[in-house]
Amino acid sequence: MNNLFAFFQGAAPASGPEAAAIAAIEKVGGAVRQIAQSDDRKEVDFHLQGASIKDADLKPLAQLKKVMRVHLGKTSVGDAGLASLKALADLAELHLEGSKVTDAGLAHLKGLVNLTYLNLHGTAVSDAGLAHLTGLKNLKNLYVWQTKVTEEGAKKLKAALPGVNVDRGWELPPEPKKEEKKEEKKEEKKQ
Repeated sequence: MNNLFAFFQGAAPASGPEAAAIAAIEKVGGAVRQIAQSDDRKEVDFHLQGASIKDADLKPLAQLKKVMRVHLGKTSVGDAGLASLKALADLAELHLEGSKVTDAGLAHLKGLVNLTYLNLHGTAVSDAGLAHLTGLKNLKNLYVWQTKVTEEGAKKLKAALPGVNVDRGWELPPEPKKEEKKEEKKEEKKQ
């Protein structure tokens, strides 16, 4: 079916190892799509399959060419699965939100120099894992809500990658100290 899609999109149908990889991805419920009619890069999406997607299901990714986006959000993919992404030199967007990825898995991303977007929301990643990202000079958006990443860790990454936006999500401001509360009450009484 994917070859038929490629035919109507004007792209050459995948053949050989790439066609076999696409078939293997589709067999487990993943999808491989061309980004646009005028753009032959690919998007690979597993997120709709949820927890049924495991590390081994990602092995065919290494056979694909021109993969721009991979969506692994809310899957059971962990650190070992990220090793399958090393060959994706064109990868620009990676969704790992809600996956089983930890600090150790981020070491597999070191060579993905074209990565501009990384979503780690709801993972077990901490400041230690961010150290693996310091060489990703094109990284622009990093989402680390509900992780173990601290403000200090985010600042350290921003120092290494000045162009990156590290989004830690919405947080409540710290509670004022008792002395500040007393001063606020005095001010309110005066008014």
